[in-house]
Amino acid sequence: MNRIPDAAKILPFPPGQSRLPDGREPHRAPPTLVMALMDVIEAQGGGEGQFLTPMEGVRIVRSCQEIMPIRNIYRPSLCVVVKGAKEIMFGDTSLHYYEMDCLVVSVEIPAKGRMVGATPEKPYLGITIDFDVAMLRDVMQQLARPPVPSSADGACVFVGQVDERLADCIERLVRISKTPDAVPVLYPAVMREICYWLLTGPHGAEMAKLALPESHTERVSRAIQLLHRKFAETLRVEQLAEVAHMSPSSFHHHFKQMTSMSPLQFQKQLRLLEARRLMVAEAANVSEAAFQVGYESASQFSREYTRTFGVAPKRDVMNFRALLAQARRQTGERLGQLTGAGGSGM
Repeated sequence: MNRIPDAAKILPFPPGQSRLPDGREPHRAPPTLVMALMDVIEAQGGGEGQFLTPMEGVRIVRSCQEIMPIRNIYRPSLCVVVKGAKEIMFGDTSLHYYEMDCLVVSVEIPAKGRMVGATPEKPYLGITIDFDVAMLRDVMQQLARPPVPSSADGACVFVGQVDERLADCIERLVRISKTPDAVPVLYPAVMREICYWLLTGPHGAEMAKLALPESHTERVSRAIQLLHRKFAETLRVEQLAEVAHMSPSSFHHHFKQMTSMSPLQFQKQLRLLEARRLMVAEAANVSEAAFQVGYESASQFSREYTRTFGVAPKRDVMNFRALLAQARRQTGERLGQLTGAGGSGM
């Protein structure tokens, strides 16, 4: 298990226990923040699922059921649990985070995420905000006392608490989304404020790794971008290390510390996720998907796919299409409500 910031050492609540294992009281979401999120959701017809906003990279999620872990690519972002609990699993690491905790992701990484314990009576409610690294870097350069990146290697994902100032920014961001004409003017200012509080907060040293040019995080990120562009090709560690301006041994060490997986394992995750997309969205068969993402053997592809997703490719595609069909039905119901079909309308 890799070293991560202390605030990330959060485990599920034992039955009947009102405190976290580290002794702190769980945070409670401000009612005004919950109301702001629900206003956006209800304006789109209510229900559950992912709710987009006029701000690129800002998404609201509501779930009334405990969804099975879904493997995806996590972008550098701030993921806030407003109600409920969530778990993320990447490499050998598993993190749980709760009401008014936030997950910070500093590099693109394949991971599995799931809502924990969500029910119709106690639904999960959260918001994800993608980082603008250039903005984060610009804000850091203007700080009178910028944070010093910690020298210790650690995972590129950690959990912290959302304090009152950060919660206020998130609430204002959500309220701005209800006035699209205001977004171009006000959204950048609120995002800069979010960057400021993150950089000057208790995890500023971790955020600085993302903001500083030529930090280990930034160098490994360059190699990850190459893996994304050329995931179907055979890439040697030496090639990736050259992009990161590191020796092969140093690159491999830092990559594993940050992502909890080796570059080869990381590339395999990218290949399998793209193969799933090809089979689900473009109706590619197993062999076609395998060869398109760089496998020479369809049988090897099927074995590795099954180990990763826990089910054979054909069955997994059927299950995933069923989930998508359910989501489309829910989206259709929301659109129907918005247009007055079968309900009270707007």
